[in-house]
Amino acid sequence: MLPISPGMLPAHGRLRRRLLLGAASLPFAGALPVGASAARFSLALLGQCLISHDLRARPWPGFEPLARRLRANDACFSDLEVALRGPRAGAPTRAPATLHTAAPVVLDCLRDFGLSFLATSNNHAFDIGTGGILDTIDALRARGLAYAGSGRSLAEASAPGFQQTPSGRLAVVAAASGMIRDGGAATGTRAGVHELRASRAGLDQDDVGHMLDSLRRAAREADLVIAYLHNHLWETDISMTPEWQREFARRCIDAGAGAFVAHGAPLLQGIEFHRGAPLFHGLGSFIFQTRKAAADYGERNWESLVVECRFERGRFAGALLTPVALAPAGIDGPEDYATRGRPSPATAAGARSTLGNVAALSQRLGYRLRLDGERATLDAA
Repeated sequence: MLPISPGMLPAHGRLRRRLLLGAASLPFAGALPVGASAARFSLALLGQCLISHDLRARPWPGFEPLARRLRANDACFSDLEVALRGPRAGAPTRAPATLHTAAPVVLDCLRDFGLSFLATSNNHAFDIGTGGILDTIDALRARGLAYAGSGRSLAEASAPGFQQTPSGRLAVVAAASGMIRDGGAATGTRAGVHELRASRAGLDQDDVGHMLDSLRRAAREADLVIAYLHNHLWETDISMTPEWQREFARRCIDAGAGAFVAHGAPLLQGIEFHRGAPLFHGLGSFIFQTRKAAADYGERNWESLVVECRFERGRFAGALLTPVALAPAGIDGPEDYATRGRPSPATAAGARSTLGNVAALSQRLGYRLRLDGERATLDAA
């Protein structure tokens, strides 16, 4: 069992929180009626998208090859690592170097890439206050992009988000742990992100219970369910996956998820399996437009994967892993943040290095990744 973190709500507070969630069964944005489900479903999983500028303004050769791959799937999932600026934006809650905001047009860029589903539960959703969370939700809805992980109340933020596709209905339940600033978490009466309160010892059991209940609901209402966690409670070596996260991921699969996906640390972590379902403990970044100096990061922070999964009747049937390289400097140099961090297919040498790293990290978790030159495959157990 996951330990309860110290300093959490008293018992009567946790009971009230559970009652608020149970009583408010609000429809979640993007939810569509269940359609006829096909036997096979293809889903692309990406690193998180820290996108501050519309990358289409300066085309580059790597865009179209990646976009073709992503668009070929029934759905494509990532995390939106910025707060979108709109009429309700508040004062910044961070220093400029770590303030992640963008104009809503970046959603059009992501959609052109092929993305269709975005998690909004992360530590930067509150960078311009509660108004930024609400403006982000409105921008996603206006573009018909599915999302999960934030809402106008805790009931909305913790509910599954849905995307209807010709191959079936996808559901995502998304949450965040660690580094959620005061005022950023959703409550019964306040908009915010779906937070799993935590300490270094692990997650609060009451919050875990809500997440698992939401996954069970999603499993009843969708053909494929993904459990998502944005984790900022890192190990000293941030490429290592905390044991409590591994246990939590297994419990998500037991509750009905077909796969577990995590972001947070800006680099890749290992992969393992539980009951035939893949646990992607850290997919790094797909777009990384940080304003920090490149020297603050190592080479591994600028590499990632496109994971193209196949599911059959909601169960994992295999995946292809294609390495991606992110540009540490923009087209016009280190100060060109508008084109920094854009993704391209990795070179042959870079691909082998990335896959070798992921294979070593996965081996520590007990899983042997099958390498095939510049790609790797995951086989159904």
